[in-house]
Amino acid sequence: MLAFTLAVLASCRKENATTSENPLSNENAVQGADVKIAAERTISFSGINWTVRDQAGPSGPHDNYWSGSTSNVWVDGAGRLHLKIRKDAATGRWYCSEVISQQTFGYGSYVWQIEAPLDLLDKNIVFGLFNYKSGDNGHHEIDIEFARWGNNAWPNFNYTVYPAYGDPETKAHHEFELDLNGTYSTYKFYRTSSYVSYTAYHGHTENPSNAFFPWTTPAGFPVSTEALPVHMNLWLFQHLPPSNGQEVEIIIHSFKYTPL
Repeated sequence: MLAFTLAVLASCRKENATTSENPLSNENAVQGADVKIAAERTISFSGINWTVRDQAGPSGPHDNYWSGSTSNVWVDGAGRLHLKIRKDAATGRWYCSEVISQQTFGYGSYVWQIEAPLDLLDKNIVFGLFNYKSGDNGHHEIDIEFARWGNNAWPNFNYTVYPAYGDPETKAHHEFELDLNGTYSTYKFYRTSSYVSYTAYHGHTENPSNAFFPWTTPAGFPVSTEALPVHMNLWLFQHLPPSNGQEVEIIIHSFKYTPL
């Protein structure tokens, strides 16, 4: 089933998705060759430097506008990262947000602590946490995505792993209906040379008693063996405004990578 010289800007094949067919292509990628960068801003979050995406015109996923301003992306005094989808009063445009790590990460665990009602996101909102290799769309990508892809009848929580080689349509994918106990939740994937495993948790904890939606790629699936940057993005499916007309803000309390 988001982002991204920023050659780490990725692009899932969202331009071919429709609201009548569940788009499970690598939704978070943005074809780097087509991206025109207006400016770059660097922020520090969770001890890592991140490039804030900022472009002069619309680009993928789905021809969205991306703002690197402090109205869209900022780190607060408590060290928490805020990503926002914001409507510009002057132009009427909706601006999306994304950050990309300036270093790459390999085998190990990737853990995000989030504050937001992710189970209640509007059907046109997509929030992605993922690895992605720029320039090889459909391969070397590991996604956690919160999205209904424009259709309230579809599940709102998605795991997707794209193969290191071969047909991108052989991706490993699973979806769930997210139903949280509150606005604090934790999401994790674990990479090795032979598999990717996922787990989500109620609250800001990795206590097994709080775990839900475990899933692992099938045996023999060709997972990426390369070190990859981390992306976090918040965007609009098919550049449609939120159906409820409301701006959206998500707070990431922390991101932690622990190598094998």
